[in-house]
Amino acid sequence: MYLVASFEHTIYLELFLTELEQKGIPRSRILAVPLDRRQEPRRLFDTIHRADGFSLFDVAAILGTCGMLLGAIYGFVLTWGPILWGLIGLIGGALVGFFVKWLFVRREARLEVSGRSRIPSEVMVMVRCEPHQADFVQALMWEHHAVGVGRLWPDAQPAPRVPERRAGP
Repeated sequence: MYLVASFEHTIYLELFLTELEQKGIPRSRILAVPLDRRQEPRRLFDTIHRADGFSLFDVAAILGTCGMLLGAIYGFVLTWGPILWGLIGLIGGALVGFFVKWLFVRREARLEVSGRSRIPSEVMVMVRCEPHQADFVQALMWEHHAVGVGRLWPDAQPAPRVPERRAGP
């Protein structure tokens, strides 16, 4: 049986590996692979073919909405009226929100490339053990702050494919 875990590169990983060897699992049954961090900076704008789920327009939409609301409210007492002041508030709030988020993303990208990111690098650890040792090794992984743990049975067969049903004639 194989146990696979992801660890942050901290002292807890070293303690885990040392304790595994002390508990009788030989070094030849342990595989640890450090993962590299991204070297190129993130792209600021998503395309139709590539999106990372990080949007520059969320803060712009929120501040644009707030600016439009305030412009429409106070536009009743100002000379140009609520419609024009609402549009001015929308454009002004959206621009402020976009530039605030853009500055934040640029700062985070610089920290990420320079290696001072808040996200540490990870190490994947694979341990080959007997089935009666699996619960102990998994508990040991969780004790040493594993990010995630998975089990793999080497003799497991893949699930059979179920053909897709098509609707209609």
